[in-house]
Amino acid sequence: MAVYTHIDDEALEAFLAEYDIGRPLAFKGIAEGVSNSNYLLETEKGRFILTVYEARVDAADLPYFLGLMRWLADAGYPSAAPVPGRDGEALRTIGGKPATLATFLTGMSATRADVGLCREVGRGLAWLHEAAAGYPGRRANTLGHDHWARMFAHLGAAAERLKPGLVATIDGDLERLAAGWPADLPQGTIHADFFPDNVFFRDRTFAAAIDFYFACTDALAYDVAVTLNAWCFEAEGSFNITKSQALIAGYEERRPLSRVEHDALPLLAHGAAMRFFLTRLADWAHPAKGALITPKDPLEYERKLAVHRAGVSLFGFS
Repeated sequence: MAVYTHIDDEALEAFLAEYDIGRPLAFKGIAEGVSNSNYLLETEKGRFILTVYEARVDAADLPYFLGLMRWLADAGYPSAAPVPGRDGEALRTIGGKPATLATFLTGMSATRADVGLCREVGRGLAWLHEAAAGYPGRRANTLGHDHWARMFAHLGAAAERLKPGLVATIDGDLERLAAGWPADLPQGTIHADFFPDNVFFRDRTFAAAIDFYFACTDALAYDVAVTLNAWCFEAEGSFNITKSQALIAGYEERRPLSRVEHDALPLLAHGAAMRFFLTRLADWAHPAKGALITPKDPLEYERKLAVHRAGVSLFGFS
């Protein structure tokens, strides 16, 4: 989440006139994340999140995202549900940009992930995969493995500024990933961004997931790999195998991984680290002007790439 688009009182009043949610009582920007502008809105009838979709989100994808959020909510999965206006439509505009309101979810993000929370994260991710099964919408992963080489082609100069010699290293990673990327893994709807700021807990139990704007159709095990990278590295850069085993164990309580998926996880995790390194590098090289946000450090994921590149067994499978 972040704030790129600033909304004045007049624009907010006109937007809320299309809803039956009462008068606004409080309204403030949320300066987290990287993709869209987000505001916390409190009205006479409750709390909501107002999302304004920025350039990274293709407006043509919004029916897929909003449909998925509604599908999950209807399936009983704890995720924010789009709020329709008086005309029954959830997708609207504000400031000339697409926007929606969604229900506000209670819970706390984890400031430090321990083994118990990692198990809960695994359960929550598998629950999402179960709840999304049957969702009729499909969306290609536009930040998936077949896009990485093209993304990096425009970022070489930025990579060298970040760390001299990095271009050759990343080129080697990309060749390895392209040559070995697994095919025919079980597919489904994935979150693709199941990071600590998108997962809520109550009493140390998984409570909700938010921010489905990278969701797509891809290998379910790739979603596990993204999540392992996000939750199981320590602050100094080492990979915590105990946390990874707990996360996978929690996941498999609801959806056991096949042997092929287990075997693919190390390379999938390497690729997932590449995806986030590239998008962070792009944001660092070309920061949005006037945004209420600081780009995330691409070197965090460069260090994760180095761990995966070393080829050490990280997941403890026999």
